[in-house]
Amino acid sequence: MTPHSDPSPCPRSAAPASFATRAVHVRFDPDPVTGDVVPPVHVSSTHVQNSPGDLKEGFEYGRCGNPTTNAFAGALAALEGAEHGFAFPSGMSAEDTLVRLLTRAGDHVIHSTDVYGGTHKLFSVIKPAEGVSSEAVDLTDAERAARAIGERRPALVWVETPSNPFLTVTDIEAVAELTHRAGGLLVVDNTFATPVLQRPLELGADAVVHSTTKYVGGHSDVVGGAVVLRDGLRLPDRIEPFFGDRDAAAEMAGLQMTVGAVESPRDAHLAHRGLKTLALRVERHCASAQRVAEFLQSHPKVAAVHYPGLPGHPGHALARRQNPLGVGGVLSFEVATEEQALVLCTRTRVFALAASLGAAESLIEHPAVMTHSTRAGGVGGVPGTLLRLAVGLEDAADLIADLDQALARI
Repeated sequence: MTPHSDPSPCPRSAAPASFATRAVHVRFDPDPVTGDVVPPVHVSSTHVQNSPGDLKEGFEYGRCGNPTTNAFAGALAALEGAEHGFAFPSGMSAEDTLVRLLTRAGDHVIHSTDVYGGTHKLFSVIKPAEGVSSEAVDLTDAERAARAIGERRPALVWVETPSNPFLTVTDIEAVAELTHRAGGLLVVDNTFATPVLQRPLELGADAVVHSTTKYVGGHSDVVGGAVVLRDGLRLPDRIEPFFGDRDAAAEMAGLQMTVGAVESPRDAHLAHRGLKTLALRVERHCASAQRVAEFLQSHPKVAAVHYPGLPGHPGHALARRQNPLGVGGVLSFEVATEEQALVLCTRTRVFALAASLGAAESLIEHPAVMTHSTRAGGVGGVPGTLLRLAVGLEDAADLIADLDQALARI
């Protein structure tokens, strides 16, 4: 057995039904020699071999697999309901490598109209230079999604749900059926929901991506990404495998090793630590975000609030069905003018003006300037009147008071 065929060679613990319990114990047993209750940080860049090609536990070189990194990738995969997970140094490196695995020059990609700015840049700038075309489609509109996927027959459909920054909600099961009927593969960015709230592979997705910088890491001290592949996923006949294997997990392992997009053991260790408290943190994020959204919805200076937990949100019913435990800790809202938005985001005292989400501290950002500048106009454009909130773990009453005083100053 090698790290290429099994991204998580650590022994598996028993897998209780409860997500919270599994998040603490899955894919790691206490070390039989030292009794370590957490995976140790293995920092060695190379590993001694018994004889040429005879590897100890399948480990050879840091770029080819590492016990700490593999333990994290395997644990996240298990929580998403799959066998094969891969840890990357950033969310964007995870996205780029996955698209490279599943597409070839001449292929077409359909992605959600509302996507993260980096994802938009990947599909609109980088991939066209590699011969892969793309288009944005409102996949929350069932008729439009069916027409576009049926007519264009994309090799890949890419969905963010809930989306960034408008918090739109897409029916994963319905889009998966449309995609597979057209001969394509479905990828879901599960960063906002996490496997606590949503498990796309169980709804028909072929692969899941995460920016583990966000909720998985959870403490603003690690940058990382991850890919989880559906069990048994094979490359379509139209794709010539890079390494001659139609097993998608084997090809991904070879591709990741070849391009060198591997997460450091120290970062993987921090992300794995984050998994252990993920369920507890997400519960608090959701509860506080709901209260903040309700406050903003009732404020006279707020023009609109985008949060699926609100009954008036277009995706509310679907979100409650698809994400029964909650809809996440991110929301966005609009004020009357861009000038007001720019002033407001500098007037908060608890919300920090910074571009990220999913951590203990609450953040406020101006997407059109900070994270979605490539979408500040055109299809799916982000208006300057929009602000995004990442609700952290502070007391919800303090967060509401902070927004109230900031709104009073515009």
